[in-house]
Amino acid sequence: MTSVRKMLAQYDIHPRKKLGQSFLEDMNIIRRIVALAEPAGNETIVEIGAGLGFMTEELAKKAGRVIALEVDPRLAAILQERFAGQDKVEVLQTDVLKYDFSSGERIKIVGNVPYHISSPILFRLLNYRHSISSMTLMFQKELADRIAASPGTKSYGIPSVMVARYTRATCELTVPPTCFYPVPDVVSSVLRIVVRQEPKQPDEALFAKIVRAAFARRRKTLWNNLRQIGFPDDIVDRVFTTSGIDRTRRAETLSVEEFSLLTKTWIETGAN
Repeated sequence: MTSVRKMLAQYDIHPRKKLGQSFLEDMNIIRRIVALAEPAGNETIVEIGAGLGFMTEELAKKAGRVIALEVDPRLAAILQERFAGQDKVEVLQTDVLKYDFSSGERIKIVGNVPYHISSPILFRLLNYRHSISSMTLMFQKELADRIAASPGTKSYGIPSVMVARYTRATCELTVPPTCFYPVPDVVSSVLRIVVRQEPKQPDEALFAKIVRAAFARRRKTLWNNLRQIGFPDDIVDRVFTTSGIDRTRRAETLSVEEFSLLTKTWIETGAN
């Protein structure tokens, strides 16, 4: 175990529940996460929630540059003191939901994502995917299972489709609560998310709109849910007829490719 508790005591810092602070203190797990990220000497790593800097230190051993994001001013001050004089580590006290991930190079993202804002962070990162090559992120296991879920499973939903549209996500590691301080009430999972090298699609907004509408009421059919988007029934019916997708199916049975086909047909029929 790291000296997380010793360092917290040294600076007289207590974890803040409102920020969802729970520090990963198992160095074996930290090193495994860093290994999954595959940092290289010519790469920039942006670390979300750097905390006390134990993972930051491991990343800095292999990466060309580490940008450590930390919203808590108390922890940011510790990080700045700890990495003072280390040119390859830049500490920023900032909210990850306000940070601009775009840059002239493709970066890698690593971090223990605060569980209370996991979904907003995930979708923000997807918005910046053209500047990101991969993400190695720790989530609450329940959300991680949803992100990496396959069609036809109970966990399959909006996060599964949106992430699979642009990336390949795999669950690489399960982390028990005892690896953290304070000990959380949940099990965690580490996802390796590799961004697909694809050009920007002109139908991204419509794709997201259709996916969200399709899952709005999971027990309802695609027909019933997509009618709520606001177009006449005959147009919606034409979309299903042209695409060949059975309108009586439910959203959780559709693959990402079928959602893409539905979106493409929607545009071609002039329904958008």
